[in-house]
Amino acid sequence: MKVLVIGSGGREHALCWTLKKSPLIERLFCAPGNGGIEEVADCVDIGAEDIEKIVDFSKMEAIDFVVIGPEVPLVMGLADKLSEAGIRSFGPSAAAAALEGSKGFMKDLCRKNNIPTAAYQRFDNPDEAKAYVARNTFPIVIKADGLAAGKGVIIAGSLSEANETIDEIFGGLFGGAGAEIVIEEFMEGEEASFFVLTDGENILPLATAQDHKAVGDGDTGPNTGGMGAYSPAPVMTPEMIDATIDRIIKPTIAAMKKQGIPFTGVLYAGLMITKDGPKLIEYNVRFGDPECQVLCARMGSDLLPALVATTNESLADVKLQWRDETALVVVMAAHGYPGAYEKNTTIKGLGAAAAIDDVLAFHAGTKREGDTVLATGGRVLGITGLGKTVKQAQKKAYSGVDAIDWPQGFCRSDIGWRAVKREEQGQ
Repeated sequence: MKVLVIGSGGREHALCWTLKKSPLIERLFCAPGNGGIEEVADCVDIGAEDIEKIVDFSKMEAIDFVVIGPEVPLVMGLADKLSEAGIRSFGPSAAAAALEGSKGFMKDLCRKNNIPTAAYQRFDNPDEAKAYVARNTFPIVIKADGLAAGKGVIIAGSLSEANETIDEIFGGLFGGAGAEIVIEEFMEGEEASFFVLTDGENILPLATAQDHKAVGDGDTGPNTGGMGAYSPAPVMTPEMIDATIDRIIKPTIAAMKKQGIPFTGVLYAGLMITKDGPKLIEYNVRFGDPECQVLCARMGSDLLPALVATTNESLADVKLQWRDETALVVVMAAHGYPGAYEKNTTIKGLGAAAAIDDVLAFHAGTKREGDTVLATGGRVLGITGLGKTVKQAQKKAYSGVDAIDWPQGFCRSDIGWRAVKREEQGQ
């Protein structure tokens, strides 16, 4: 098969690295790719959101299957356009991608189908939003309705902070994504990520993961696209997994099918594990980044048949094997992220990091100029370690970080801290 992966992040590097091992693949392309993906796939200079060029390239190269990595082209309808051209792809239709593309759509679906989530209201008027927060307790969560690259969620600790946030979002802080907002109760608990593949009817649960969204140690500071993750997530016990599938995943798949917009691809549930069990924070309609890196590091099967099975209602016949080890990824980002940062700085030591046993160096915002690797984005590298325990995987990952020579970069020093604490306490 000729396979094309869409995207340029660490998620796409991990997917390409994994798919490259499939004996079914004759040739692997990635559009546009990055400095690390070049080592495992033929990179094509087409942007992930240039739908027309992606379709034209797929027809010209007789691509058999397209794996769509990021959420934006899915919401824009890339899967629909490829289908119209007779090309199979992994990922939902634009209508189904509204589960991520509109937080209001997702929350309304939960309300109609008794899916446990935070209490909420939707607003397209700042005055009405302010009147609502004035009647509520704090902290309170304010979200841009649309796509905001993982940064459209703000936890307001006071009425003045909430009012300021409302003004900023309606004033254009997140562009068109903030034309409408969702305000919801603050949920207490521990976050976890749960992924399933689905063909619109059947589901195939994947390994569990937990990510760290906040920029600073101790999960402090503003939210980012993700500063690290690990798999499996100890908080997701077998009982918690069963509850998540029965109360959240299955009702969602059934509701989408009933509405005439069956969901196919990967459904990623961001969960809050509360005293009352799992509650849905939000859905993503693609693999998480950086969770995808740790899932791929633990993948013990050929991933391609499972992805293809989501397109032809044969997922019930697919089984996946997972490595017993824990995988943990530390994201290295450019100083200033998630705000302004310097671009085109030189990264050294990648070879030394990759030479360490059980360490993988996934690229995100990088490019190559000859033998030099340059940092071009906010989140730049995902240094991934494998170990028998979370502590061992953490130690491996940070040994890889220590091998990197990049003065303009930084990372958190405590990725996996909750799970390490559990191990130390014997839980």
